[in-house]
Amino acid sequence: MEVTEAISTGVIAALLSSAAWTLLLLLKSLNDFSRTGPQLKTEVLNYYARYSLFSLGRLGLWSWLLSFFIASSGVLLYGCASMLFNLRFDLLSACSAAFISLIVIVAGRFLFVLLYSPAVIAASYHYRLSRLYPLWRLLSPYRLRILLNSVLLISTTLIAISIYKVGSLFQYSLLVGSATIIFSMGLIRWSEQRRLESEELRRRNSEAERPNIVMIGCDTLRSDRLGVANYCRSLTPTIDQFAKKGYQFTNCYVPCARTAPSLISWMTGMWPHRYGVRDNFISDEETWIPAEGLPRLLINAGYRTGAISDWTGGDLGKFLLGFERLDLPTDQWNIKYLLRQGPKDIRLFLSLFVHNPLGKIFLPEIYYLAGVPLTRKVGRDAREMLSEFADDDKPFFLNIFIAATHPPFGSEYPYYTLFSDRAYKGESKFVMARLTDPFEIIQRQGEAREEFDLDQIIDLYDGCVKSFDDEVKCILDHLHDCGLKENTIVVIYSDHGMEFFEHETWGQGNSIFSDLSSKVPFIMVDPRKKGGKVIPEVVRSVDLVPTLLDLAEIKNPGSMDGVSLVPFIEGMVNIPTLPAFNETGVWLTDLPCMPKDHLRYPHLMELLEVPDKQSGTLAIKPEFRDLIIIAKDRMVRMGPWKLTYQPLTSGALFKLFNLISDPDCRQNVYDQYPEIAEDLKQRLIAWMLEDPVYRRWQDKANLNVCSQASHSQASQMMSGHV
Repeated sequence: MEVTEAISTGVIAALLSSAAWTLLLLLKSLNDFSRTGPQLKTEVLNYYARYSLFSLGRLGLWSWLLSFFIASSGVLLYGCASMLFNLRFDLLSACSAAFISLIVIVAGRFLFVLLYSPAVIAASYHYRLSRLYPLWRLLSPYRLRILLNSVLLISTTLIAISIYKVGSLFQYSLLVGSATIIFSMGLIRWSEQRRLESEELRRRNSEAERPNIVMIGCDTLRSDRLGVANYCRSLTPTIDQFAKKGYQFTNCYVPCARTAPSLISWMTGMWPHRYGVRDNFISDEETWIPAEGLPRLLINAGYRTGAISDWTGGDLGKFLLGFERLDLPTDQWNIKYLLRQGPKDIRLFLSLFVHNPLGKIFLPEIYYLAGVPLTRKVGRDAREMLSEFADDDKPFFLNIFIAATHPPFGSEYPYYTLFSDRAYKGESKFVMARLTDPFEIIQRQGEAREEFDLDQIIDLYDGCVKSFDDEVKCILDHLHDCGLKENTIVVIYSDHGMEFFEHETWGQGNSIFSDLSSKVPFIMVDPRKKGGKVIPEVVRSVDLVPTLLDLAEIKNPGSMDGVSLVPFIEGMVNIPTLPAFNETGVWLTDLPCMPKDHLRYPHLMELLEVPDKQSGTLAIKPEFRDLIIIAKDRMVRMGPWKLTYQPLTSGALFKLFNLISDPDCRQNVYDQYPEIAEDLKQRLIAWMLEDPVYRRWQDKANLNVCSQASHSQASQMMSGHV
């Protein structure tokens, strides 16, 4: 066969094989169709039918390009083998070689991901993960290295010998083909290495006028996992050692244990009802914050600002907080974004290959797929931006927010194996099972403890905590190596914790009785001040911004609800006791712990709509917004006392707990301490009445808000009668 004819045959074989492979993927995806995100009404989905086809076609195109590259490598190797061993090189043989290369390379990549990041597979896998356990038990880093090196050695040897033996024209063609394949394979490695090289140490004079500020946050990190809480496992040695240099606030509360309102309170120093964000489902019009966030205030003071996150941190860019640099996904609560992630089968294929810088650029919806651990990658990107900031004379503020401990608790190797039983055979070996489909999530929210492999889930969670601690170490070491350590305030925090059935339910923001969701880690280290303090007094996340402005000697605009914690840091006496308030988030479904006559609203699927179909943003329907706010449980804590409030159809239910003698809130002492109860009740009611929704309901009973509550019942509830 002539050289040009052989090349043409090889190209056609790669094109046909990759097209057939992509077609099979598309047919399988359509046959077992699924998509990410909540299920919406048929008329809404019909509106996006063309966009769905566009999204699927886009993923099909990328699948074909990737398949063509893989198939071409198989055709090239077969071409080399045919010359060495005088094999027949025709279209059928070349297509067979292309298909074999697709199967071998995809299978090899699947094995690699199965060992090192099985949560990637779990996020897009149609079947029971337990089917993969026998295969997983055969895997080890050593065996995978042997397999990879063997394939590379055979391929390289085959190509080298072929190039050496053939004539000049064919030699040139093989050189071009081999170079193209090798260059393409090396491009991803180069891009990753470039990221590492960009972390090169750029030292800065640490005697700047104002301090740098770095916040390192972890979504869903419980405060009781830190060393100061005497947890049974040593999960956070880096954070514990670092905390000894600064101030560890052991009783810090967020006002709402859901990501969007919590992050905004951390960044603005304001209660959620002040800026109007009460849950994660916010329309485009509500993303404007009626106050200057910390990033904007720091920019006005001459700072550079940036935020880096994974799939949980889109809110840092969705809301107009004022960040100058953003390295994070767009809003995940968007139907168009979710449609672009495609059905599971084609998404799984692409997921095996896109978790690299090129995938982040061209397929960010797959790169940032919910449930996929990106802890190391976010840490790498954070160190890159720190190096960039270190090269500038301006002070900087960087917020790093990582989903390391967020459900379904997936982590990379070896963290998911650190504490779990290798012989475990249930469905939660790699991640918490049945959390990838929206219907399953809602169903699981209402299930009892007996339906969960709780010990295994906690083992996975603890591995996630350890992975975050190790990444914190890498970031702190980089700060030191860049010469930034002596003039950088570092804050370690979380948006909320996690409940593991301490009060009959799991998740975050569901219960006011458990502190494990509303109380969060809060550590601050200012190298310019003497540290080593554990501060047990009650503080709030809204106190962070006033404190940082105080430490940086920047004027407080005076619009914040929080106060500076510098008096606590400096050990002043007679500091007023701070009240910490908290409200529950949107319930996905009725919870096992909910009183029978609690104010209720429909399940999440009935609450959502797409008000602006052009943008695709998911939001709560207007007719349910007031009801959701009125139906929230609330609590206030001052000192050792916690007062809880639940809105019932028959009125308000208040309970009082002494957290010193009863940290789990099992013994209601409302009647034993009437004066304390009345004082806290008045504080809580005053806080609630700052909310315009409550003021509307108090002044004018709105029967559409809750059909179960009469005018007199609503008035009774709002006036605070038990």
